[in-house]
Amino acid sequence: MRQKSRVIALIGATASGKSSLALELASRYDALILSLDSLAVYREIDIASAKPSKEERKDIPHYGIDLLSPREPFDVTKFLSHFKGISQRSLQENRPMIIVGGSSFYLKMLIEGISPLPPLSGEKRSALNSLLDDLSQAHKYLSNIDPLYSAKISSKDRYRIEKGLQVYFSTGIPPSQHFALHPPQSPLQNSMPIFEIRRSRSELRQRISLRTKKMFDQGLIDEVAGLEYHYGRSPNAMKAIGIREVLDYFDGRINRKELEEKIVINTARLAKRQETFNRSQFRNVIRGDIDTIRKKIVSLWEASNVANSPHPQE
Repeated sequence: MRQKSRVIALIGATASGKSSLALELASRYDALILSLDSLAVYREIDIASAKPSKEERKDIPHYGIDLLSPREPFDVTKFLSHFKGISQRSLQENRPMIIVGGSSFYLKMLIEGISPLPPLSGEKRSALNSLLDDLSQAHKYLSNIDPLYSAKISSKDRYRIEKGLQVYFSTGIPPSQHFALHPPQSPLQNSMPIFEIRRSRSELRQRISLRTKKMFDQGLIDEVAGLEYHYGRSPNAMKAIGIREVLDYFDGRINRKELEEKIVINTARLAKRQETFNRSQFRNVIRGDIDTIRKKIVSLWEASNVANSPHPQE
C-alpha cells in the first residue's frame, strides 16, 4: 500500500540558502524538487535566475525550470497545472517532494486554490490587454463594474485586476458573483508543512553581495546581451532584477561599478518584500535559521519513514 505524498514547502528571502538546502535534503531522501521561481522557468536565463546548475542538480529530478522560452508568458495557472503532474509522480513513486523558491505568491495560490476562468475570444483579449496597459485606469474600470471585488484588491495587483476583468469581459457578470458561484479549489490533497529560512538583514545583504559578484564572474553581462539579441526587451522576463540593470548599463545610464551596486540594492529590496509577504500571508510556518530548518525537516521525514520509502530507481 502506497503512502501519502510527503510534500513540504521551503521558502525564504532570495539568497537565504533555500536551493542548497533543498538539494542536500533531496539527495539524502531521494526527493523530487519543484522550483517556486517565476524566472527559473525560462530557458537560457540561467545566471540571472540563479537556478542550480546541471552539475549541482546531478541526478536529482528538478521540475519547474527550463520550461519556456523567454517570449512565453508564465502565470499561476501554469504553475498549478505543473504541480498536479509532479504531485502525481510523487504519489506513484512514493517519493517526497520539496517545493522551493522565492515566488511565494504561487505557493499562496497553491494552498488557497484558484477559480476557473472563462475563456476570452481574441478580440476581447486584445481589448483587455489594451486596458491593462494603464493599471490604475483598469482598476477604476473594475471599481465601476464591481465595487465589492475591487475594494479588496490593490490598484497595483495586476493578477487580480486582470482576473476580474477577464470574467466580466467574457461573461458580463461582476467577478464577485462569478467567484461566489465558482469557489477556488486547491490541488493539494494533504496538508503541507511550510518551512522558512530566516537570516539577519546584515547576513542576507552580505550573501546577496557575494552572489551578485558570482553572477558577474559566471558571465551575467554576456547572458543578458544574448537574451536581448534573441528576444528584445519586451518580454516580462527581461524586466527581472539582474537583467533590467544590465540593460541600463548597455544604455550608458550607469557604469560598471554602479551596475553591481544597483543589482545588490534591488535584490535586497526584493528580499525585504519577500520576507514581508511570507510573514503576512502564511500561517503556522516553521521559521528559523538554516540549521534549525534542516533539523526540523529531517525530524519530520525520519518520523514518517521517508528514508525507507521504496520507489523506482531513476
